[in-house]
Amino acid sequence: MHLAYPAVLSALLFCTGLYGVLARRNAILVLMSVELMLNAVNLNLVAFDVWLSRAAEETLHSGQALTLFTITIAAAEIGIGLAIVLAVHRNRGTADIDRLRDTAESHDLDSPDSDALAATPSEKAEATA
Repeated sequence: MHLAYPAVLSALLFCTGLYGVLARRNAILVLMSVELMLNAVNLNLVAFDVWLSRAAEETLHSGQALTLFTITIAAAEIGIGLAIVLAVHRNRGTADIDRLRDTAESHDLDSPDSDALAATPSEKAEATA
């Protein structure tokens, strides 16, 4: 098998994951897109490892070892990411990224400290007079 086939498939997977990260609004779908991107990297690591092991006399399989580390890190990332998303969903009632950002901004505007920060010096002088 030529190196071009897994490289093209990996590029397509990575572009699909990148589109999912940039276009999706649900936090769980964004995490799934990140996992798709990591799997594309894993595919590249294994494909280049096989390609380089055919060219070299010694076969260290360092690409496959790096893939195992990447899978381990991805599993930890998805576990922590899902725990954070579930905690946010329980507190806010939504996993929509735009609505979470809007509620965080509106929460900052509702606080009494933000009114004091937003007021101009002339408004502060009128309020004390």
